[in-house]
Order: sequence, then C-alpha cells, then structure tokens
Amino acid sequence: MAFISWLSRLRSSYSKTITDLRTSFFHHLRTRGASTTAITPPYHFSKQNPFRFTCSNSIVPVTLAGSLAIHFQSPPPLCDASLDSLSGIGGIGSAEFVVKGSHKHVPQELIEELKAICQDDPSIDYDERYFHGKPQNSFHKAVNIPDVVVFPRSEEEVSNIVKSCDKHKVPIVPYGGATSIEGHTLSPHGGVCIDMSLMKNVKALHVEDMDVVVESGIGWMELNEYLEPHGLFFPLDPGPGATIGGMCATRCSGSLAVRYGTMRDNVISLKVVLPNGDVVKTASRARKSAAGYDLTRLVIGSEGTLGVITEVTLRLQKIPQHSVVAMCNFPTIKDAADVSIATMLSGLQVSRLELMDEVQVRAVNVANDKNLPELPTLMFEFIGTDVDILCERFTSASNAKNKLYEAYVREQTLIVQKIISEHRGSDFVFAEDPEAKKELWKIRKEALWACFAMEPEYEAMISDVCVPLSRLAELISCSKKELDASPLVCTVIAHAGDGNFHTVILFDPNQEDQKREAERLNNFMVHTALSMEGTCTGEHGVGTGKMKVSYPLFESAMHFMKFDTCSFGALAIYLEKELGIEALKTMKRIKNALDPNNIMNPGKLIPPHVCF
Repeated sequence: MAFISWLSRLRSSYSKTITDLRTSFFHHLRTRGASTTAITPPYHFSKQNPFRFTCSNSIVPVTLAGSLAIHFQSPPPLCDASLDSLSGIGGIGSAEFVVKGSHKHVPQELIEELKAICQDDPSIDYDERYFHGKPQNSFHKAVNIPDVVVFPRSEEEVSNIVKSCDKHKVPIVPYGGATSIEGHTLSPHGGVCIDMSLMKNVKALHVEDMDVVVESGIGWMELNEYLEPHGLFFPLDPGPGATIGGMCATRCSGSLAVRYGTMRDNVISLKVVLPNGDVVKTASRARKSAAGYDLTRLVIGSEGTLGVITEVTLRLQKIPQHSVVAMCNFPTIKDAADVSIATMLSGLQVSRLELMDEVQVRAVNVANDKNLPELPTLMFEFIGTDVDILCERFTSASNAKNKLYEAYVREQTLIVQKIISEHRGSDFVFAEDPEAKKELWKIRKEALWACFAMEPEYEAMISDVCVPLSRLAELISCSKKELDASPLVCTVIAHAGDGNFHTVILFDPNQEDQKREAERLNNFMVHTALSMEGTCTGEHGVGTGKMKVSYPLFESAMHFMKFDTCSFGALAIYLEKELGIEALKTMKRIKNALDPNNIMNPGKLIPPHVCF
C-alpha cells in the first residue's frame, strides 16, 4: 500500500511537472519576436537529427531526477487523443506518413439501413473501398479504409444516410473529386464514405443575376462547359477533377484568385446536411445580407467536419472578350518576385500572375520536349473586360472597339515592360492569338505533372504557404536557399499576385532519409511563413497534413518516460502557432456543438490535443 501511495503521488507530481514544462516552453515561443525565425538558446536542433528538438541546459525536476528507474508506458493525457493517433500524422522527425486511427465497427444493421436508403446497394467491394481510401494526388495514407461506400442521388438520401450513421455513431467521410493533397478524404477510423459523384445537376441558372445553383458533385470544368454558351463562367480553377462541394470544403482558389478572390468570395449560399441529418440553408440568394451569423463562411473551409454540402449557389462572371498573356525571364527568383509585387502595386488589372523557378522550367522542358530558357519565369494575363464595358456604353462600332482595346493593351504593355526592365527582366513574350495563349498557359497548368517527368517513381510533398504580398520576395528567397542546398529535386510554383507559393518536393517514398528531408523542408517553409504573419496553407486546406499535433517536450522528460522525442516532433503545431490555442478551442466548441458524436470526418482539421 505504501508503494501504491508513493506511485500515486509520483504520477500526480509528474503530470504537473509535464504541464509546467509545456506551459513554460510555449510561453517562450509565443513571447519571441515575430520576425525571429531561428530557435534561440537554450533550445536547438540536434546536429545528428535536425528534426529532434533538445534543451541544452534543462534542469530535471527533483521528482523526475530521483525516479529515473520508474518508466510509465503511457503518455500524459491529451484530452480525447491517444499517442497512437498523434504520432502517425507526420510530426517533425517522423518519416511516417500513415494516419493512424481506431477502427469503428460497422454493424450489419447499419448496412441494411443503407441498402434501404440507396437505390443501389452500398459497395463493400475491397477495390472500391481501397480506391476511396486513397486520395488521387496525395502521398498520405491511413491505416484503415472505409468499410462501406455509398452513392446518394438526392439530398434526402444524404440526410437519411447521415441520420443512420449518427444513430450508430459510425464515422462519415464526404467524398468529392479526391483531388485534395492533405489527406482530407482518408478514412483512418473506417466507417462510411459518401461519394457525391451522382449529385451533379445544375438546378437553376439565373443569367440576369449572374448566379447558378448546382449540386455539390459537379466539377468546376463541367460547370464552365455548361455556362459557356451563356457568356458566363465560374472563375475558380483548382486542379482538374475538383468538384464544387470539395472546393467549398477546402476553401480553395487557383490562379484566378488574384482578380476574382477565393471560394469564400464566390459562394452565395449553401445547403448542408448536419451531423444529425437536419438540412440547413445557410443564406438566401441575395448578393449581400446582414441577417444573422454567416453560416455560409462557417461551412466553407470546414473540410467535411461540420456536415455534408449538397447544394451550392455560386457567383458567376462574364467571360472576358479579350485577354493577353505575357511571359518573361529573370536572373534570380527574387527579381521575379519583386516584379510581381510591383505589378500589383501599379494598379494593373491582372487576372493571373504566376511564377516558376528555373527547376520548374527545366521540368517543363523535360516533360514537353521544349527549349525554354531555364531561368525564373513570370507569366501574366490581362483581360479586356473593362474595355468591353466602355465599348458597350459608348459605341457599338467594331473599329472603335478595336482602337480602345489596342490602346488598353498598349498601356498595360508599357507599364509591365517598364517594371520588368527595372528588375533585369529579359525575353519578354507577348501573345494575343488564342492558340498561342493556350500554349503558354499549358506550361503552367501542367506544371505538377511535368515535375514527375524528372522523377517518375517519386512522390511529391507540396507546400502551400502564403504571406502578405510585401513579404513574398523575402520568403521565396529564403526558401530557395534551403531548397537549392537540399539533395532532393524541388521546384517552386507561385500564385505570385496574392503571396501564395507552392514547392513541389520530390522524394522516394521507400527512402527514410528522403522522407525526413522533405518533411524538414516543408517545416522550414511553414515556420518561416508563420514568422512573417503568413499561413501554413493558402488554398489546399488542413486535412491531416497541415494539422501537425506533435509536442516539443523536453528530452530529459521524454527519456524518463521512455518516449521517443522524435515521435512528438519539434515546433510542429502549425495551427496553434498560426491561430492561437483559443481560436482552436473555439473551433472545437463549434464542432462539439454540431457533431457531439464526432462522426463527421473525424481526425481532420482540428488537432486532437485541443480541449477546453
């Protein structure tokens, strides 16, 4: 009994000590200068393992130092998360990209209910379930795959499916085009995958109001084909295959966001099936409203954790009658980034402003048998919508319209050429012919696939940092030094007009050292961006890849508890560092209020250590 009493006191003391250590450490992080990107003493990265975070002058508390012979086999409680569920999310120092989770048994009663709801039998075929358990463009994997895949045809079916899953407390993963790259559609806990691909109807088009009502399973490319005869288009252009519902869930954007904004700016209203099966309409069709909480923006970017999107009302834009594409090269990537900033400050009506580094251009040459100068390259697109409006108001004569258009193009060209010449730009190419413009933009749109031409057997880790525009050149220059020094093939592709840039880091998934190096580079760029008041994800979303829940506990305490420091990682709490713990707690409260059984895409977006 004496030993049990002593052990109880030791555990209590240990728990308080770990809490104190963690609190003290995070206080140190949060009170550091915003511009500081290096780790200051006494904390440093180990030379032997750059992912391992150590404390050079830590003093082990008496309670711990006097008890080194005792080894507990379980970590300190982190609310509703176990160490197993935390360590598999890709913490720094871990080359494990498999998301772990506890499998939830799917009762036969639920399967029978799903058969009754859906017109076709729910699929329990292994190949079908495996396909839905692995995203198309992501290296992330999960220990489990969905147990059942269903294909609803209506909002009512979705509602009934969700009600049944909620009753049985079985996880749900909404599934769109599966083009996301951060593990959004993984099923680490098994459960039911709701594939929305059969819900792709255009329900109403209002040409005069320039909006459209669609089901969430329609793709943005299919939608634009439907809209083209009406002279309208939906301006967001993420990866091919993305669906409108998935684009809402991840709050995506694309190359046109510099002019038209992101998904949150282009959605008027949603219909959402909540975790209890209720159907909510988030807003009317009015272009603006001050009525109540903005539920539309709450759901956009929620990544399937608050409900299943079934219907979307979208803003549309007039198809530009005229556009011009320009491309030029620079001696350094900083020069190119500086030009993008100067272009935006000039007030030019740019619809696209994209940057590629010399490695990316080399990939394009390899993939397409081209001979482009392998230098940092900027691509611009200017559209003539403003000219069209002037012409429609003041003249209908085609020759007058052509003169206005030519004057507009000439003005834009002169401004851009002046900016480029001030930053050592060269090889300026200007295209107005439709085929020539298409050929130039093909270079950018196929950039990711071009990368794999250099390393066909490799996988890609893609960064998605975004900073205030004035810090873009600094961020890219700083990152480029690290990338060039790495043994891995790394390319830079940036939406330079809004401060968002991607790095495609190619690595051999069978080589642990390459996986660690890819993670190190990604971690470096994220924390550099956060130190510049930026974000870890500009358009790809959080999923599991950007959650980063590992804790930087002291090495001495981890040794005492027989924990591997690397499994906890170092400085890897991206969201907590970016938003603060109170913001994450608020998200968790919203999640718990709407989804008390935690069935909606569990294990995504909100780090499991967050509690209140």
